[in-house]
Amino acid sequence: MQNELTVGLIQSDLVWENPEQNRLNFTKKIDAISEVVDVFVLPEMFTTGFTMNAEKVAETMHGETVAWMKNTASKKKAAIVGSIVITEHNKFYNRLLFVEPSGNIFIYNKRHTFTLVGEDKTYTAGQDKVILDYKGWKIQPLICYDLRFPVWSRNTEDYDLLLYVANWPKPRVSAWDALLKARAIENMSYCIGVNRVGVDGVNSEYSGHSAVYDVLGNCITDFQSGKEQIQIVTLEKRHIQAYRNKLNFLNDRDSFKII
Repeated sequence: MQNELTVGLIQSDLVWENPEQNRLNFTKKIDAISEVVDVFVLPEMFTTGFTMNAEKVAETMHGETVAWMKNTASKKKAAIVGSIVITEHNKFYNRLLFVEPSGNIFIYNKRHTFTLVGEDKTYTAGQDKVILDYKGWKIQPLICYDLRFPVWSRNTEDYDLLLYVANWPKPRVSAWDALLKARAIENMSYCIGVNRVGVDGVNSEYSGHSAVYDVLGNCITDFQSGKEQIQIVTLEKRHIQAYRNKLNFLNDRDSFKII
């Protein structure tokens, strides 16, 4: 078990529906990082932007982006996580991939598809809650709109870290800020959110506001709004354990089933 986890958050603009250029851009950003990092976190749909043109950009699990993630993870000796458009069994998924340096891949298909823009008409919603173990850290990965649904992220597994990747628009970014903080507080876990910046192909604007919150809801990053930026943060197990032992709020959580 590793008592510390160093995470690199990459808040970036994205080139609309251009996987090759986005892979090149992220390669440059990641290669420029000299610090030792355990996990690199990229935004939602980091190769395309939040597109509903799934047929145009979809890849398979044997495609170029998965290969790039495996190669990057191996080269940097760090996990890399972000979501891409995947086609499988004649369906499309907004799929988060958590790729370990060994090449092992954890997958999470976005459960809450964003009906406001018809994501539910294009992408098949996932059904499985995923809790993965990486270097002794229990992590729940989630995607953007999932943030609005606290039952799906409720910490019934004693995980250490909630991790959201997103394309969360600027007009509603105050909700993003508030809900990331709330998820950290209510689950007594670290909570990470990595959001994009820039303007996409349907003129939605994004201001970033990527952040890391500790178990008390304190923000321990200082991303600039609307700017491409990388921050590296080290999370500590002792911080989680100290406050869970002292406050014990999770002992009073409700029991329930999701059906």
